Amino acid sequence: MGTVEFELERDAFAEAIAWTAKGLPARPVVPVTAGVVLEVTDGAMIVSGFDFEVLNRIEVPVTDKSAGRVLVSGRLLAEIARALPPKDVRVVVEGNRLAVRCGSARFNLPLLHIEDYPAVPELPAASGRVRGDVFGTAVAQVTVAASRDETLPMLTGVRVEIGSEALTLAATDRYRLAERRIPWTPTGPVPSTSLIVPAKTLAEVAKSLGPASEVVLSMGDAADAGFLGFSAGGRQTLTRLLDGEFVKFASLWPTEVGTTVEVEVSEFIAALKRVSLVAQRFAPVRLAFSEGTAQLSAEAEDESSAEEQLEVGITGEPLTIGFNAGYLLDGLAAVTTPRATLSFTEPSRPTVITPVIGLQANQADEPDTGDGSFRYLVMSMRLRG
Repeated sequence: MGTVEFELERDAFAEAIAWTAKGLPARPVVPVTAGVVLEVTDGAMIVSGFDFEVLNRIEVPVTDKSAGRVLVSGRLLAEIARALPPKDVRVVVEGNRLAVRCGSARFNLPLLHIEDYPAVPELPAASGRVRGDVFGTAVAQVTVAASRDETLPMLTGVRVEIGSEALTLAATDRYRLAERRIPWTPTGPVPSTSLIVPAKTLAEVAKSLGPASEVVLSMGDAADAGFLGFSAGGRQTLTRLLDGEFVKFASLWPTEVGTTVEVEVSEFIAALKRVSLVAQRFAPVRLAFSEGTAQLSAEAEDESSAEEQLEVGITGEPLTIGFNAGYLLDGLAAVTTPRATLSFTEPSRPTVITPVIGLQANQADEPDTGDGSFRYLVMSMRLRG
């Protein structure tokens, strides 16, 4: 175990502990997985937490006096670290306790039995890199469509298709489907394959690592170990992949379009939110498109009603269609451009939302971010009367 003794700046200590502890299970099946491992080696403190499904690991430079490895309660240490005064922190093992000293504050935490801690998987070999901001945006756009129903575990994941130049992310809960392609730079030959990553973990990874300039993906030989790793800025997350066959969704995308409507995204979202205030849960909002206008309306059984009219650009036949407002809002909110196109075939068929990419995004000196590749399909709802 070693004696463990080190010093570091308070904010760096608090941030490292908080980031690792955030991923710990609230109700651990195995009690030791509520702990964080502190390991000091070669002038660095490595803080890690593993619950058999996800490993979070962060490395921070320290003034190390003594190397070693100990296990302590993660949530308690995070609360203590957050409450420490703005002075350097000294951490040292004294007997079977971890002493944390900062200014005149001193805390003693009992050590947990590290020999009972589960074997932690190794990070697979690095496979390639993606731009951090592009990765963060793409994950947010796609994970919104993933199911939260744990009885269908496949649908709680995001399918990541690995290509030689791009990654294609897709998720569906059977009522909507989101897909986004992002460019990436493989570090070597990459087998064409697809992985299913838990959407909740992927969303958390994108939030914490997305602000970095680039994120390294580690999958080894086509994720043969059953884990996928993400690294940036001294932080690593390794997640267990979902095992099984993802739904075949390619045929869901409509091959023909009867009507297209171009909308100002923020204006359309605001109007849709207002009208949907009276729509009861699971009741549709009605959209009627004709001659350059969109009529949005909804009503409830108590005879409450709302309607609003907007100017929009319409190509094709007039159309009246119903949607679950929440699903439609999720798709519109995921569009990162000021304007979006809604493509319709007929009222009983799904609708596809895509961003309207401006000319400036096609400049030769602009790097390809895959922004124009986002598309979101949403099922329509039957309207009464």
